[in-house]
Amino acid sequence: MAKAAEKTEKNGADAAKAATGPKAETAQHSTGTGPRQREATVPPSQVKFDTSNLKSSYCNVCNGSSTREEVVVNFGVNNSWDMGTAKLEVQLEHRVVMSPHAAKRLRDMLVRLIDEHETRYGKLDG
Repeated sequence: MAKAAEKTEKNGADAAKAATGPKAETAQHSTGTGPRQREATVPPSQVKFDTSNLKSSYCNVCNGSSTREEVVVNFGVNNSWDMGTAKLEVQLEHRVVMSPHAAKRLRDMLVRLIDEHETRYGKLDG
C-alpha cells in the first residue's frame, strides 16, 4: 500500500510540473515588452485535475513533427496490421500540439513510465 501512495505522489509531482512548467523560468511577453517570471512549480497537493471532459481511446500508431515553436504528435489506429496488405491504412484520430518545453517534460515522463513497466514486466523489444 505504501508503494501505491508513493507512486501516486510521484505521478502527482510529475503532473504538477507538467501543468505549471519549470521553476522561475524567464520568458518574453507575447507583446515583446520584456522578460517576465513564470510561477514556481505548484505542489502536487495543490493540483486538481478536472476529468469531466476526459475521453479515452486506443491508438497503436503515432508520428510527429516539430518547428522551432511547437511539437506536433499525431495518434491513430492501424486496423490492417495483420491483414497482409501491401499498403497500410492508418486512421489518425488525435493531434496534440505543444511547446518544445512541454514535449521535453512529456518525453521525461514517458521514459520513467517505460522504465517502470520494464522493471515490472521485463524488457520491451525495439
